[in-house]
This record gives sequence, C-alpha cells and structure tokens, in this order.
Amino acid sequence: MFSTLLVASSLPLLAVAQSAASLAYTPVYGTCPSGFTLVRQAGSSAADNQTLNPQEAAYISARKSNVLPNAWKTYLSNLEATNASLPSYVSDILSNSSSDTAVYPNLGIACSGGGWRATMFGAGVLNALDGRNETAVAFGTGGLLQAAQYVTGLSGGSSLVGSLAQANFPTMEVLAFGTNATDPTHAWGGWLSQITQQTPYTNATQNNEYIQLLIEEVRGKSEAGFAVSYVDLVARDNGRHFSNGTDLDNFFDDSLVHGAGYTWSGVANVSTFVSYEQPFPILVATLLSPNGNMSNVIPNSSFIIPISNPIMELNVYEMGSYDPTLAAFTPMEYLGTMNESICVTNYDQAGLVMGASGDWNTYYNTSESTLVSTSMYTMIEALNDTLPQTNIVLDGTLFPNSFHGPATEGTFIDAGETIIMMSDGGSDGEAVPIQPLLVKARGLDIIFAIDANQDWANEYWSAGGSLVNTQNRINTLFPTAYSFPPVPTNTSEFIAQNLSTRPTFFGCDSSTEAPLIIYLANGGPPRDGETSLTNVAPNNVTAEQLQAFLDQTYTIATQGNPANVSAAADPEWPACLACGVVDRARNRTGVERSGVCSSCFDRYCWNGSTYGL
Repeated sequence: MFSTLLVASSLPLLAVAQSAASLAYTPVYGTCPSGFTLVRQAGSSAADNQTLNPQEAAYISARKSNVLPNAWKTYLSNLEATNASLPSYVSDILSNSSSDTAVYPNLGIACSGGGWRATMFGAGVLNALDGRNETAVAFGTGGLLQAAQYVTGLSGGSSLVGSLAQANFPTMEVLAFGTNATDPTHAWGGWLSQITQQTPYTNATQNNEYIQLLIEEVRGKSEAGFAVSYVDLVARDNGRHFSNGTDLDNFFDDSLVHGAGYTWSGVANVSTFVSYEQPFPILVATLLSPNGNMSNVIPNSSFIIPISNPIMELNVYEMGSYDPTLAAFTPMEYLGTMNESICVTNYDQAGLVMGASGDWNTYYNTSESTLVSTSMYTMIEALNDTLPQTNIVLDGTLFPNSFHGPATEGTFIDAGETIIMMSDGGSDGEAVPIQPLLVKARGLDIIFAIDANQDWANEYWSAGGSLVNTQNRINTLFPTAYSFPPVPTNTSEFIAQNLSTRPTFFGCDSSTEAPLIIYLANGGPPRDGETSLTNVAPNNVTAEQLQAFLDQTYTIATQGNPANVSAAADPEWPACLACGVVDRARNRTGVERSGVCSSCFDRYCWNGSTYGL
C-alpha cells in the first residue's frame, strides 16, 4: 500500500466561532468513573475461555427471555397460515411450550458491503423478513428479523444497520424514506438518497463550500487535540443521511447539528433497545496498520489489508476484536481514552463509527497518481489547508489507541502505536460481516448472510468471494478460533453452480460445530423477467428508484430455488427457509430431518460439488 502522509507543517489555527454541529461533534475530557477498566481481555480462542461483554450478555439473555419466545411463535404462526406442510419438529421447536430458551434457534443476520447498492439490497431483504411487513407475513417469511439475536453490518451494510439501530428500529420503508414528526430537529428523515453524498449540489463551487462546511464541523475536535482525517468529513456527511435530525427541508440548514452528538453507545438508550426489541447491532471494520504483514494481502486482488490484521467490531458497548491477535475490547462510550484516569466521551459519533466501517476510499491509496485523481484527494487537500496536522495519515479512520502498551503487547501488532487506523470492513476481502457471528461465545446456530458486494468483473453482481476469503482466512490463520462450514474455493465455482443466483445452504452436515449459513446474494436478476435494477453502483437514487430497487430486492429474496427449473419462484421457499433456521436446534433434539425439510435440504444444500446431501 502506498502510505501517503498528506500533511502540512504545523501552523497556528485561526480562532473561528464553532458551529452547533462542531460543538456537538467535539469529544470531551473528564474524570473516569469509579472502577473504570480501559481494556477488557476477551479470552483465548477456546470456546470455554471466551467471554462476552457483561452488558452484551445481559442484553442477549433478556432478549431471549422477554422477546424471542413470542417472536418465534409469531413467525411460526405466519408460516403456518400459508398452509405449509411442515414436519412436527419445526413447530415443536418454534412454539416451545416449555419456554426453555436453549431450545430455540440462535440466529444472526449479516448485511454486506457494496455502497448504496448494499444499503438498499440489505434493506430489501430485511423487508422480506420483517414481521411488520404485511406482504412478508402473508408470504410466510415475515418475523425472522424480530427473532434474530444479532445483526451485523459492513460498509454499505453498516449504513443500513447503523441507521436502523439509532433510528429506533423502524420498518424498512420508514428507514429508507423517513417519517413525518412534530419535531423535525430530532425526527428520522430517511436516508435522503436523492442527495449525493459529499457532493450534494450540481454546482462545483457550492460543493466546495459544502466540503468546507464539513471541515468546520470537525474543527472543535481538532482544536481539542484529536487527530482528524478525511473520514471525519465523511462522518459529518453520514450524519445528514444516516442519523436523526435531517430531512429534505433542512438538509442545507447549517444552523442544525445534523446528527452530531448522536453516539453509537447512545443506541443503548433508544426505546427499542431498552425493551430488547432490536437484534444486537455490530458494525465491522478492518485494522489499517503500518505493522501488518503485507505478504498476507490476497494476491492478484484489489484488496489492501493483510488477512492477518485483526477484524475490528464496533458494537454498542465496546470496540475490539475476538481475533487471537488482539482478543481485547475497550468501552464504546469511552472510545478515544488512553488511560484509566482521564476519560474521553462523545468520540463514538454514530456517523464516524459507520464511516470507519465504510471507508472504502483507502482502496485508492495505492499510488499517488491514483489518489490525486479521486474526489477524496480534494477533500484531504481542503482539510490539510484548513486544519493542518503533522505526520497524520488522512485516508483512514483515526482512534486514539486504547490498546497501547502492555495490555496487548506481544500479540497486537499496533500495541506500540498511539493512534490506530481503520479501513472499510471489506478491505481484506471479506465484505460479508460474518466473523462476529462466528464467535463461539455467542453460540449462533444460523447465519443469514446477505451479499450485495461486487464479485463479477465489469458487473455489479455477487459471486461468493467474501465467503471464499473468510474460509481461507480462518483455515489459514485461525482454525481453532472460529468454525466455518465448507464453501467453494473460488468465485468461478459459485458462478458455475449458480450458488449466488438462488439461496444456498452451507454447512448442512449436522456433525459440524460451525453454524449453518443461509446465503442470499444479489447474484442476478429476478427470474420473473423483470429488468435488472439491483446491479448498479449509484451515487444518488430518487425516491422512485429507491422504491423500485426495494421492490425488486423483495422479489429476489422471496423467489427461492424452485424444483421446477422453468418456474420463477419456489412455493416451498418459506417452508425451506424455516427448515434451515431450525436445523441446528433440530439436531440438538436428536430428531432426524423429515418431510418437506428433507427435500428442501436436497435442493438448497451445497455438498462440495453441487446441491444435495
């Protein structure tokens, strides 16, 4: 990787009156609370030695007890209303009259990267799983979203998951388009996809002024002594699209905070989180390190991060990694803190955390000529001219290194750095954020993996590359830390076997301890003959285009894999999906697969060369 230090000499900053947004975005120093611990050791790779954050464990336990029993019963009721012919064990598991939470399936959902395409595609798939969507309920898939324990997001998927969590877990329609409210300052205004991010005007002069406005909104953070980067500007733009407080009418009102002050740890205070109604949200980034082993970058690829660098997760309670090369976390609320005496708060801005997961522009920092030709360079130049810093890499997301020093020395490659940097969660080739769902301490049975990343050359279709790269990383580096089911060894196999053009189950062998992966990709157009709308890489999307995209994604998410190859959709897909969801729980009871579940697994499972067991 070309390591450009886009810096200027240290010059005195001019005193400028800070805007409300700048003040709300500025981290705050204060005395650490009594009993504060900066670094939590997460244990070794052994499942019996790994530990969850106590707050996360309490959240999941309360969700299992208070929410999931009814959620699973509601999902079952929706499914049975379709007159699906299910083996009795499916209803026995999902109805669970004994109320033993250990009987229920443990479900996680992963939402991939892929820019706006991934944000929209992921929302369309979640809409097909949402128990508040009457169409999904009637079809028999509605309710699975409410029954999930975890939902992860990366890059474009982090915009989806991040906005969903902080907007108080609305329906997908409300999330995408917003809702009317009496208090527009704090109302959820939707994604405002019709306004291009970072260049919202058609006039270049106005766009330059907009960039300067974003820079002024991070001035307070800079003057408080914290390093700022290009991603801080992205964070302030993210605030206008994926945080509360902005709508079409006030987007250009520079007197408002536009999402500044909304923190990722603050999600714990929204009502649907307090009542355990949300699946636990986790965003994923990769460590951008000067100390990485560059021989571990995937060869002959555009990826820039070695697969040996820790994959970082940013959840509501903490930031860190379960990779054995770190195996430690620091509190999210006090992100930016370097010791146990003086604590930092307000650093974990929701827009910045989403930006850390989605900083795909580091792909362009491979040569100076490539970097100079990008829109990022213009923003970096403007940032450097206004808030000059010395020896700061400006194309990554910057965090004061809470893991600095002896707490992680000897394992963590950046233990000696005072600042750690993060890049797009897919920068190492893993654009589907599966790793947090493979953590053994979380005990997940099923991962519903949504893939809208681009794998096909000159096309914007998905072809399983992220699963291939995850398999290679785990098998090569961490075979005891994570369990991952077998998948093809290259994207050519995915394409040849149509594994990404229809839902595919990986890990159908019940003897494996790995979760069953239900893989649903943006791998091709819907089979009903509609013109393709989802293989795009848009910068802005009108409301009409967004609705059409969501509608087509719903079609793709519900068409299944019909036994009749000439059919557009599989009428048994809702039943087959339920069979996959309960399969690990079924295995725990010792019951054999039967009925429609047997034929579903024949049709949907990949066994190493084709479908079937």
